[in-house]
Amino acid sequence: MSDSGAAAERETRPAAEQSNQLVPLDCCGGLNNVDYSKMDLMPIEEFIRHINFHDPNLSIAVIAIIFNPLFWNVVARWEHRTRGLSRLFGGPYLACCGLAIVIILLNVFRSHSMTVVMKTQARWALMERTDVFYVGISLIVMGTVLVVSSFLALGFTGTFLGDYFGILMDEKVTGFPFSVVENPMYWGSTANYLGLALVGASPVGLVLTAMVALAYKVAIKFEGVTIHTENLYRTL
Repeated sequence: MSDSGAAAERETRPAAEQSNQLVPLDCCGGLNNVDYSKMDLMPIEEFIRHINFHDPNLSIAVIAIIFNPLFWNVVARWEHRTRGLSRLFGGPYLACCGLAIVIILLNVFRSHSMTVVMKTQARWALMERTDVFYVGISLIVMGTVLVVSSFLALGFTGTFLGDYFGILMDEKVTGFPFSVVENPMYWGSTANYLGLALVGASPVGLVLTAMVALAYKVAIKFEGVTIHTENLYRTL
């Protein structure tokens, strides 16, 4: 073999060896490294097949989920600016109680509409497992603890936006459950709905629960609960 032929062989051999080696994926490439053609979409398709998006009861539940926090935040802010409800009811306490009754009725209707949809739409066999059932029960218990303890810590007027009516507590509540999670009433309610969806093996219940969480998240940003409370109690 000539010297030039040997040199050419030495140059081509590393290239051939490198071509047979797997090139590692760039971990920093994020989702660009994902081969979407190899993803198994069957579980997602199966999940969606169990939801009847044309169900009028589903539409009612969605409207209730969106409307409720929007309603009480708009009314509370209006009251804080104008004291319109306080003048109408003859005082802030009666006005707060009046708004509380409306909020309770709205939440009862929302829970009822969500329950109707979960019971009438299809269950998913994949969720009908003992471990899923007990996770759902645990979430219901946890959510109930958060809601009840939040109510006991805030009291009736504190729970139902009394600060917007000028009804303030002696100091800001910082103990349990507020020491564990912000807005425990909201997230406790969300945990309850998620637990009911899991116990009922309801795909549509999972979708509705996600909408409740999103609605509460938007409501928290809209009303600025933490900032509003901080500003109120900073003046005490």
